[in-house]
Amino acid sequence: MSETITTPAARPAPAPALDETMLAMDVVDTLRHADRLVERELEGDARRAALRGRLREIYASQGIEVPDAILDQGVAALEENRFVHRPTPPSLARSLATLWATRARWGKAAGALLLLAVVGSGGWWFGVHLPAERARVAEAEELREGLPRALQAEHDRVLAATTLPGPRDRAARLLAEGRAAASAGALADGRARLAALRELQQNLVQDYQVRIVSRPGEQSGIWRVPAANPRARNFYFIVEAVDRNGRPVEVPVTSEEDGTTARVSRWGLHVPPEEFERVRREKMQTGLISDPVVGQKRPGELEPRWSVPVTGGAILKW
Repeated sequence: MSETITTPAARPAPAPALDETMLAMDVVDTLRHADRLVERELEGDARRAALRGRLREIYASQGIEVPDAILDQGVAALEENRFVHRPTPPSLARSLATLWATRARWGKAAGALLLLAVVGSGGWWFGVHLPAERARVAEAEELREGLPRALQAEHDRVLAATTLPGPRDRAARLLAEGRAAASAGALADGRARLAALRELQQNLVQDYQVRIVSRPGEQSGIWRVPAANPRARNFYFIVEAVDRNGRPVEVPVTSEEDGTTARVSRWGLHVPPEEFERVRREKMQTGLISDPVVGQKRPGELEPRWSVPVTGGAILKW
């Protein structure tokens, strides 16, 4: 006789028990995701009861038994907005926490901006600040030593170029003014006096003739009506400065019309009407000017010695 051992049929395992609070939260979440159902059902006690029955069916289909007390808690919590996230009010702490939480998003951009700021400040330091500082130091050194030495050197060159008291007195005045400017820190004024000394020396050493232009096809003279006296006429020889080899020499000339000064080799020399008429008749009769040289500038002198009457005026344009 054999004995049959029968294994009992496996029974379904009971649904795992859920924490009541978690279960209530889940009920609320289920209700919240069914907005239309909530709006329609939560209008009265009868419909709340119907809603509890429907929710019970939903959980039963998932193998979860939910006590009525839990369902009541969930419905009440939904109505009271429990388990609803309420954002933290704006504050410094909230802002700092948000920045920290989103650092991965804005950190790279901030790092790039910081790098650009560092590079930009370095470029300004090495490209602007340091050169300006070096220039300031060099300027201070020039004021302290370089400019006074240069002024003295140019003054001495002027004295070596002339024995005339006029140019020497002018050189002494420019030297004193340049030194005073250097002592006061006025570099621009000191350099202006230095430039004036150099130009004075260059003018003193020049050696040239002033000749009336008499080449075919070129003007030898003109006349102008002065703006100050429309009834008068001013007469000018068109002259040029040339050295002993006939090459043009640039000399400083000041226009009596607008007061501007320029270094030119050709200009209009203001002469009396009688002298202008004499040369005009000669050129009309012979086609030539017998003696075109009207002035001689010798080394050591500032102005030419004129062989014709002149008024001392000149023009630069005609």
